[in-house]
Amino acid sequence: MRSYPFFQVDAFTTQALEGNACAVVLDTDEFDDERMLAIAREQNLSETAFVRRSQSADFGVRYFTPAEEIPLAGHPTIATTMALIHAGRLKVDGEHTLIHLELRDGPIPVEIVARQGHVERIVMTQRKPRFLQTYRSEDVLPLFGLSAEDALPSVPIQTVSTGTPQLMVPLRNHEALRRARVDVPAYMRFREASDFFSPHLFCLGGITPAGTTFARQFGVSPDRSEDPATGSATGGMAAYLWKYRLIRQPTFMAEQGHWMERPSQIYVEVVGPRDAIETVKIGGGAIVVLQGEMLL
Repeated sequence: MRSYPFFQVDAFTTQALEGNACAVVLDTDEFDDERMLAIAREQNLSETAFVRRSQSADFGVRYFTPAEEIPLAGHPTIATTMALIHAGRLKVDGEHTLIHLELRDGPIPVEIVARQGHVERIVMTQRKPRFLQTYRSEDVLPLFGLSAEDALPSVPIQTVSTGTPQLMVPLRNHEALRRARVDVPAYMRFREASDFFSPHLFCLGGITPAGTTFARQFGVSPDRSEDPATGSATGGMAAYLWKYRLIRQPTFMAEQGHWMERPSQIYVEVVGPRDAIETVKIGGGAIVVLQGEMLL
């Protein structure tokens, strides 16, 4: 039996027991895919992060949901970086520290913004957005107990990927978003023939004055039924909003999770003109709430 440093971190929040919780396990070079998936099922969180050595970046890390590996995720990136700082594996130098994490599909830059030694925000740069398949609202909205009239008019329902493909489903208002419920059998049949990992339903207008958008992200068993903060989907949403001229400024605050009692705020910055977006940055705070050893 061996012990492995273990942390649970709340990401996209500055308050413990809010935001989105992520398990982070260090020194996992010897773990195979089956072991990592089993640990992710044991943790039963949105994702579990496994940190390992890297030949091309400061650290390597892989992300698993209870059901499968995903190539890129936002809140595990924020959580992993904070866990490495907390464990003393990563030193924060000055107000801005830049590192690179090697994810499954290659490295990404991560910036740590600090003031007087206190980490204020961790910001990841996602991959260049790709705008993929579009869908009809009359085919998608009933999967969530909604009608085509609940869709935001004049823009498509579309898969967008900044590393993980997510289905962008813009709705008219908060009232429609609150009514959304997944018809699991119908949704699973639809997803099997689709090009996305999970659906991101959102509307303009935050829950608090700080927010520009509010969103809900759904999953199905063995993954969690709803995610309180989804960084990869927020990146895709930001690129979508900018491309289709639904926001005036490329920098804003996205909100999620408030109706789950896990309020989350995600800083977002779209880089590049509307017709040639280069990348999307997303970030936020993080709090370590558990630390210990995993015995395996």
